[in-house]
Amino acid sequence: MLDIPRPVRSGWPWLAAAVTAATLVACGGGGGSTSDNGTLKLAMTDSPGCGYDHVWITINKIRIHQSATANPEDGGWRELAITPRKIDLLALTNGALQELGSLPLPAGRYEQARLVLSDAPLANSLVLSGTNNEIELRTPSAQTSGYKLKAHFEVTNNQVADMVLDFDACKSIVRAGNSGNYNLKPVVAVTKRLSTQIEGYVDPAIASSVVVSTRDPDNQLRATVPDSTTGKFVIAYLPENTNYTVTISGTGRTTAAVTGVPVSTAIGSTQLNTAASPILPPTSTTAQISGTVTDASTPPQPLLEASVNAQQTLSTSQALDVAWSLVDPSTAGYTLTLPLAAPIRASYVGNGGPLSFTADSITPGAYKVYGAADGYTAQTTDPNVTLDAAGSTTTKNLVLAP
Repeated sequence: MLDIPRPVRSGWPWLAAAVTAATLVACGGGGGSTSDNGTLKLAMTDSPGCGYDHVWITINKIRIHQSATANPEDGGWRELAITPRKIDLLALTNGALQELGSLPLPAGRYEQARLVLSDAPLANSLVLSGTNNEIELRTPSAQTSGYKLKAHFEVTNNQVADMVLDFDACKSIVRAGNSGNYNLKPVVAVTKRLSTQIEGYVDPAIASSVVVSTRDPDNQLRATVPDSTTGKFVIAYLPENTNYTVTISGTGRTTAAVTGVPVSTAIGSTQLNTAASPILPPTSTTAQISGTVTDASTPPQPLLEASVNAQQTLSTSQALDVAWSLVDPSTAGYTLTLPLAAPIRASYVGNGGPLSFTADSITPGAYKVYGAADGYTAQTTDPNVTLDAAGSTTTKNLVLAP
């Protein structure tokens, strides 16, 4: 899941096999008496894979700290050690989970996690869709300091903090130019494991080519891919909110949105529609937006770990996430292919639909394009873009400032 800063992102079989029992390694500081301890329980799920049949990672350990700014060598870290085992992230869509274990922690608030991966050959790898060749994923720094994750959760005395690492394989992998190399920079949301979800159906004919997404109240992009046979999709573990907007997007398809979707623990599973009335957005011609993401220095420097996100805004003000990507790690370049048609929208009606879609009145081909990178909170370039004719490419370079 990806949190895009604003200027001033029936399913797979259920998996719940335990990877290992956790061991706690106190790496200095943060003691706490037994009576002041709670428990952290962790599991992993995944968002869509975008052109991959498999994405495997092998986790050695997960490190937890109460400070968002703690460095890897600082004291106060607690570690969940995991017996190395390759996990296929693409078997974890639509709410499926891989249990990772649990560990006792001193009561308090925790603001940072680090994901430390194995450096064994092909421990982290992928298979491109339609191929059988396993390709090594390059994971710079993952085996030493680990990948830094934003974590905001509270451990309460004698209580269990039940959390999910929501790993977005689509936004975590990028090809490095024409080198044939693929880099992994995990985009992971650390969220509470809640008994809530939104579920529905797209037409099975388009299930393998669309992504279903929404944004939670913390502005985190939550996404999944429908089951390729049934068209069923599930976006799970969502915080309570009365007004979610669910977006269905894909290359060559008009973007569709369902607005006013309620989520609560009382409801549990919010049903958008049934298999008898699947969502089938019409086709659309497309155009491209491409450019680079740099900082505001002189001369500007490429931000090689940036991400980009293209949104359409409905006439009723809801923002729809249409496409997103990491930039090329060699050039900081990006290209997004987007529909020229105005989106269609329907209001949630309850009890499984049926949904009635109508074309929105916004200007067709109008988008906002945002860049994001760690340490940068503002975009100094206007995000507004209006695409030209079908097949055209519009250049949009993005500049970010701290």
